[in-house]
Amino acid sequence: MSSKSLPRVGISIGDPNGIGVEVILKCFADKRMLSFCTPVIYANTAFISAQKKALSIPIPIQGVQPVNPPLAGKVNVVSVWKEPFEVSFGKETPEAGALALQSLEAATQALINDEVDVLVTAPINKHNIQQENFSFPGHTDYLAEKLGGDSLMFMVTDTLKVGLFTDHLPVKEVSAVITPELIKKKMVLVRESLIKDFGIRKPKIAVLGINPHTGDNGVIGSEDDAVLRPTLAELSDEGMLVFGPFAADSFFGSNAYSQYDAIIASYHDQGLIPFKTLSFGEGVNFTAGLRKVRTSPDHGTAYEIAGKSLANEASFRAAVFSALSIYSKRKEYAEITENVLKPSAPKPREKKNLKL
Repeated sequence: MSSKSLPRVGISIGDPNGIGVEVILKCFADKRMLSFCTPVIYANTAFISAQKKALSIPIPIQGVQPVNPPLAGKVNVVSVWKEPFEVSFGKETPEAGALALQSLEAATQALINDEVDVLVTAPINKHNIQQENFSFPGHTDYLAEKLGGDSLMFMVTDTLKVGLFTDHLPVKEVSAVITPELIKKKMVLVRESLIKDFGIRKPKIAVLGINPHTGDNGVIGSEDDAVLRPTLAELSDEGMLVFGPFAADSFFGSNAYSQYDAIIASYHDQGLIPFKTLSFGEGVNFTAGLRKVRTSPDHGTAYEIAGKSLANEASFRAAVFSALSIYSKRKEYAEITENVLKPSAPKPREKKNLKL
């Protein structure tokens, strides 16, 4: 089988002292995964071999050079560092942060160079990865700079999709950042992603309020009435199927979310707490708005269980399948829209037999 016949999935390992490598190896220990994609792990061949032995995960790996195409039917490993690394499971160390960044940089560059088709990132520690080359609150902003585009953190499952106006931002700064311009930009990103990445032709989008009870007519804050409502009304007048703002406290418990294709929350915990409560272990973090596809599992480094063979790989597997699905949907959308724009060839004129 040719390596080009299956999508190539670039994988960064995240913090090597966390559960990233464990969930990656457990995912691809199921040989059926290799019938869907060709995985390429950016780390170190000796390190990955030692990890699979330490975690007792029986999985064959294949070291490949960066300049060579990955081998189909194999778990490919590209070595991006040479020096040995001694794992300290469950500990935050500068050395682990440095290797997490090397893995991410190599995998991202491979994505930019079209050496892989999609990127799936294992969890990083946002503190120890901070360096001169990485001064971002997380993957989303880093990839937006490297890949270009307006990024959006989009937490997704088959039945629930939650986006955010603001993501890794202190709560005290949220209301000042949510401007009409930001609202419009994020709403357009969500709508375009639902159409291009998920094949939803006319998406219905619900928006949660900024303040409790959407401000209660100004009693608990004026931002909903002064900023959010009029901006959503403008978008609605322009033809977008947008609804709200809704009071966040009852929106998920009442099952109202099931009536919409996506929900946009004003800040991180307002959206991610209900999302992870309803979907933990199945959810995927998708960075919408970029020219390339990137996903990740919905959990962190999980230091408390690292190295104990207790990590559940379900969310990482879901991240792989989501990346493949979105990649396929984008190709399908590009083909459909390209054909629409092509002028059709004129039909030849019929010759009429004239009787004299």
